[in-house]
Amino acid sequence: MSGFLYTGVGAGMSYEEKGTWVYLVVAVTGSAVYLSLVLPQLLGGVPVDEIDYVPAMLWIIGAAIVASIVLRILVEIVVPSGNTRGDVRDREIDRLGERVGGAFVVIGALVALVLALFEGGYFWIANVIYLCFVLSAILSSVTKLIAYRRGVPSW
Repeated sequence: MSGFLYTGVGAGMSYEEKGTWVYLVVAVTGSAVYLSLVLPQLLGGVPVDEIDYVPAMLWIIGAAIVASIVLRILVEIVVPSGNTRGDVRDREIDRLGERVGGAFVVIGALVALVLALFEGGYFWIANVIYLCFVLSAILSSVTKLIAYRRGVPSW
């Protein structure tokens, strides 16, 4: 793994960019695991009210938090950053990525609100919120990584 990191996914990256990669990997992996646990039940004809999604969602969220911390530490051990303080470019990239990701949090809140108003069911409300958090994490991370490679647009 250290050779992999030294050949491109760690060498020459800022501390913040490495953290963005970790966040992206954890978000994609966590959501894939959650889908692999819940989707077969949904597609298999189990009534929505009987799908045991709450423990799966809580475990995935908890595991994602722990995995992010542990992976961040491991990345810094394998490929240490010269400086852990972000500069102006890091702050601009973070701001851009968070604006993109924040839009999906708002969309998720609005859809969950509409579902709640029309009594859409706890399963759908929780999963819409979770989906939008995952989309927010993925799209904000991708936006940041593109900005690290191409620069911040000057709109």
